[in-house]
Amino acid sequence: MARGPVALTPRERLIFALDAPSGADALAWVDRLGDAVQFYKIGMELLASGDYFSVLDELARRDKRVFVDLKFFDIPATVAGVIRGLSRWPVTYTTLHGWHAGMMEAAAAARSGDLRLLAVTVLTSMDGSDLRAMGINSGEPADIVVQRALAAQTSGIDGVICSGQEAGMIRAATGRGFSIVCPGIRPGGPAGDDQKRTVGVAEAFALGADAIVVGRPISKATDPKAAAEAIQAEIAAAIK
Repeated sequence: MARGPVALTPRERLIFALDAPSGADALAWVDRLGDAVQFYKIGMELLASGDYFSVLDELARRDKRVFVDLKFFDIPATVAGVIRGLSRWPVTYTTLHGWHAGMMEAAAAARSGDLRLLAVTVLTSMDGSDLRAMGINSGEPADIVVQRALAAQTSGIDGVICSGQEAGMIRAATGRGFSIVCPGIRPGGPAGDDQKRTVGVAEAFALGADAIVVGRPISKATDPKAAAEAIQAEIAAAIK
């Protein structure tokens, strides 16, 4: 059974994508951003460094929330084992692909503690042509995303990670107790990068997002901490 959403403070609704090649680089970002960011997503790039869990522990020591974004996808028993082990760590969110009901059901049954599971619906770097190239011809990304969100909810998953473009449709279909976390946020509008289905900060929350994931608009800014604080101000105005 899906759990209720995590009780996030307003400043925890900004999740910074901590994409770094080493633990030292990752923690340098945490130092640089200071109290402007309270929630960090750590993904595959950091995993390859060998420093993944030492960074996770250090984030927890600094009272930061942690989002483990490794997009698990395997046979049900294997994914259940991973989720069972990860539940012992101080992690708020983790991701798995929302493509297989049996796998999602096994993951939901295996989790414990405060861990919340988010199903990946359709990556924000993909559009309709990408889906058709994969042999998925049953609809546009919005249709597939809503179908997968409902399947995840039925399987006991706690929420989804999806483009803000689909957040409103998912919220209408799943109700208020289902978590929606939106990456691909572009405060200044589309940036011409590999993210194809993007929205702005206020729009994401107006459509029903619980939290947003922001990476390059902060990390590539001239003053990353100021950029993060500007987004925090947008969030505070959006959720009043």
